[in-house]
Amino acid sequence: METAQFGAVIVVGLLVLFYGGTFLISTRIGKKEENADGYMTAGNNIGFGISAASMTATWIWAASMYASATSGYTYGISGPIHYGLWGALMILFIYPFGKRIRAVAPKAHTLAEVMYARHGRSSQLMLAGSNVVGSLISLMSNFIAGGVLISLLSPFNFIQGVLCVAAGVLLYTLWSGFRASVMTDFVQVVAMLGAVAVIVPFIFFAAGFPAAFESGAANLTPQQGSFFSSEAFMGQGAPYIAAVLAYAIGNQTIAQRLFAVKQSLIKPTFITATVGYGGMVIGVGMLGVLALYLGFEPSGGDVNNLIPEMAATYLPPALLALFFIMIVGALSSTADADLAALASITMADIYGRGVAAKRKANPKTMLMVGRLTMVVATALAVTFASLRLSILDLLVFVGALWGALVFPVLASFYWEKVTSKAFTTSVLAALAVFLPVRFSWIPVDGAFGIVVDVLAVLGIGVVLGLMVFGFLGVKAGKIVGALAVLVSAPFAIGSLHEYATLCGSLVAYSVSTVICWAMSARQGESFDFSVIAERTGNFDDGGAAATADGNGEAPGVPSPAPAPSGAPGGREPEPAAPTK
Repeated sequence: METAQFGAVIVVGLLVLFYGGTFLISTRIGKKEENADGYMTAGNNIGFGISAASMTATWIWAASMYASATSGYTYGISGPIHYGLWGALMILFIYPFGKRIRAVAPKAHTLAEVMYARHGRSSQLMLAGSNVVGSLISLMSNFIAGGVLISLLSPFNFIQGVLCVAAGVLLYTLWSGFRASVMTDFVQVVAMLGAVAVIVPFIFFAAGFPAAFESGAANLTPQQGSFFSSEAFMGQGAPYIAAVLAYAIGNQTIAQRLFAVKQSLIKPTFITATVGYGGMVIGVGMLGVLALYLGFEPSGGDVNNLIPEMAATYLPPALLALFFIMIVGALSSTADADLAALASITMADIYGRGVAAKRKANPKTMLMVGRLTMVVATALAVTFASLRLSILDLLVFVGALWGALVFPVLASFYWEKVTSKAFTTSVLAALAVFLPVRFSWIPVDGAFGIVVDVLAVLGIGVVLGLMVFGFLGVKAGKIVGALAVLVSAPFAIGSLHEYATLCGSLVAYSVSTVICWAMSARQGESFDFSVIAERTGNFDDGGAAATADGNGEAPGVPSPAPAPSGAPGGREPEPAAPTK
């Protein structure tokens, strides 16, 4: 089948139209004297429409669309459901935890900054470091998606496409940072939703729907043709449930929006984003299922080419241009969020709480650090994008890597007995076990395989228990976690180690949870959560320097002040933010 291509002039025109428009929006909201706190969190006061659109646009990136279609092409009709549904539900699971995090640290900029106030330097560096790696991989994935799109639909090659996208995103994000990201997200998500509503049905009917699903059924294996495919669940659904929960808790792009939205609007914002994400991503993923029925073969066997080639084959030029803008908008909305997240980490965690910890941080210096970070990060991501790694594999790997942090981070917001040593030791131990299991560095057959299976089963209990805990409290979470272990153990022990991706993620959860709990349960000291709000705050008005001891340093030992009442592991009353 022949594919339609744009000439160089048309592609350049579309890119200028999109990135020129977003740049004009960013200049309209820019300030002559930029504010460091505004550059990172837009004043912690964003309204519902902008915040919901930004959350949706950030979670829907080009990699989401490409990976959802890959899942449909690989696993059949249930693949996009496993990808889109669980991803949507993870957005929903953020809000109960997010309400607690904002109550404890209403003016923070990053989760790592809060961990510094809670535990000290080591936990801050772990969370900040993991986010630097994760955001760079995310940035690289979006640049890969843009390079593939431009190389398939124009005379430009892959590297030239990557450079165009990278330059365009940097152009409009550099000056106003996070504020530019959320404002342009609103325009981008409206364009994406409209494009999906038109493009996906058009491709289906142009490809011969519904007759294609009857004539092409022979192209599917029995597992691909089953809505309840065990292969789809074990290969895509289950790993993604675990991975996306870790994304929700550990990802700075999500945390940044959590700290930016008005506290009273956290719940409606994340519920709206849940619906928007699920509808769009599942819809685009069905194009992968259609390609499977049609026997469509992406060029070079590279599944990253699947969506652009389907669009080029079945869309007329006008809709192909709309598709081009949709994908560019999707990848740009997340790429600018990654740049803003990386800038906030270097500004708040490296400079604000590190280099300038013993003196008042200079907001102008912070802005320079943030902008320089964006430039360096863009250059690194462009370099790494030339490797053209699998986007779906990168997503699952980063999510599993963050799984080692989920319980220690959440416990640090609810349980007064978690210590810095428990946090650090549990995360390092979880990573030490995760890596050899995930990459099969050690044979997992025999006795070691059984040990891995047992740890993975405990991980199932941890994941489901945490989900329920967020909505229904500690008692319900413990009950569901225990039942999940008991129900899954007879089926999982002896075979679960065969699924390295899923097993590695679950092992990371279980090891970090067991060690963090064991090291914290017998601690006599209790932490006073109310001091976190005093140790985090705005940099421009001097709030960054305000801590319990008045010198800007977060002490490494928790405050000996009386802890809020409640059993270990239970919910603590949400303290009001102290008056400054």
